[in-house]
Amino acid sequence: MSLPNEEVPKAQRPSTIRETPSKATIDQDPLIAKGLQKEQYIGIFSVAVSLILVVGFFSRKVEYALLFAAALSIVLIAFFLTV
Repeated sequence: MSLPNEEVPKAQRPSTIRETPSKATIDQDPLIAKGLQKEQYIGIFSVAVSLILVVGFFSRKVEYALLFAAALSIVLIAFFLTV
């Protein structure tokens, strides 16, 4: 199998390569969700709270362990983001 070894004319070659797409391309992309971050955080928070409540209904010790782990995670994330 032989590959074509023709050279592309200079007029058709781009002079630079774009590292990021243009703003118009990003705005028209239907796969990129825009403005949903607040709703996602509310959903994640409500799922976490409901999980803790359901587990706490069955076992108080496990509920306290989950609350402690969540609080410790938040403190560690805040610490490592600021360092």
